[in-house]
Amino acid sequence: MKEEFKPFDAAEYLETPEDMAGYLDACLEEDNGDGVLIRKALGNIARAYGMSQIARDTGLGRESLYKALSTDGNPEFATIMKVIKALGLKLHASTA
Repeated sequence: MKEEFKPFDAAEYLETPEDMAGYLDACLEEDNGDGVLIRKALGNIARAYGMSQIARDTGLGRESLYKALSTDGNPEFATIMKVIKALGLKLHASTA
């Protein structure tokens, strides 16, 4: 019998606000400075939360959000902050 595997999708495991916050926090720590990991994390969290709901809450188009939060996206910081607010998350700073 041949085994079939499906690609890993982090969004399937982000069930609670705590899961989402922890995931984003880990990605903020591990991002190498180009923002790719953070954009991908926000995209995964938005999909888990519901991209259509995030689009409504931010006033941005759903397709625009998918593009902005992709690994190739280049969203404005204001877009990132709108998404974070719509997700009910907050950014925090601390010393290293």
